[in-house]
Amino acid sequence: MHTIYIFGLGPTHLGQMPKEVYDRISNQDKLYLRTLKHPAAQELKKEGLDIVSFDDKYEEFDEDFERVYPAIVEELIHLAETKDVYYGVPGHPAVAETTVQLLLNDYEQTKIIGGKSFIDDLFAAVNIDPIQGFQLMDSFDLNSDHIFPGQHLIVMQVFHSLIASEVKLALMEIYPDDHQIAIVDAAGSPEESVLWMPLYELDYFEGVHNLRSVYVPPLERDQAVYSFATLQSYTDEVLGENGDVWAKQLTGEELLKYFQEELDELKAAYAKDDMNNVVEELGDLLMQLLYQTGIGENEELFSLEEVLEGINKKMRRRHPHVFDGVKAETPEEVDAIWQKIKEQERKGNL
Repeated sequence: MHTIYIFGLGPTHLGQMPKEVYDRISNQDKLYLRTLKHPAAQELKKEGLDIVSFDDKYEEFDEDFERVYPAIVEELIHLAETKDVYYGVPGHPAVAETTVQLLLNDYEQTKIIGGKSFIDDLFAAVNIDPIQGFQLMDSFDLNSDHIFPGQHLIVMQVFHSLIASEVKLALMEIYPDDHQIAIVDAAGSPEESVLWMPLYELDYFEGVHNLRSVYVPPLERDQAVYSFATLQSYTDEVLGENGDVWAKQLTGEELLKYFQEELDELKAAYAKDDMNNVVEELGDLLMQLLYQTGIGENEELFSLEEVLEGINKKMRRRHPHVFDGVKAETPEEVDAIWQKIKEQERKGNL
């Protein structure tokens, strides 16, 4: 079993690659690169190094990354049966590289020898200090449910307008349409460019831009109206030391009558088929639930985290037909599964 050595091509040009990495790879008989569509890859090729790229895999699998990346890894492991392999990826190998993670999981003799990420250069390009936290996400795996709008956000690989459109729609679920964002190209290189614009203009461009990322500044609390964390923060303040004197003097049991009132109003909204009112009343019920957990925390009885722990475990446990491949194709089969699990819960076996 030979070793697969992984190196990073850096953010853009070869001059950004650490010298010790360059010295090591420049002495190898052959280099394998995930893609040649990178300035440093082209410069290595011009220097006369023997380079094999996996760009053909993207064409073979029609850019279906769920098939492309495993195919690259499979070929690298096959090559390592007879020799050491030097494999290069854009940026730093440890930052947002799926093939690297697959290799680390699937092949024991995998070693990362270094590189430079684009992240530091991007922070410098947009003049921000990420001390309050930041998230790095791939445009191909962007889920608005996982975005924390109170932190800086970087979205990688927004290299053409179709991807940008999908990113824009995901971001608009959380951020105002006119929220100022930055398109950053080739951060840290002489070709670096930063273009600020409202979010709704994110996909107003043509062509392919392989070194393009999007920076999204954090929202202030009062702007983050789509965030559950915002509601938690408001509730904590209302029930806090300098909060609402009426709310603070109530017990969880005393709040139940208000919960019932809100539930009755929700029923009435459904009866009228008034969805705007349904949304409002669901919000009121959610507020009542957070009041309950907030009071529980203040009285040191229980916490929101304990409530979440219980319901998350229950949700996962009671749906093996969703998460674990258990067969249940009819409501009757689902009910039979539930009854069996509930019986085990009553006996304390779960």
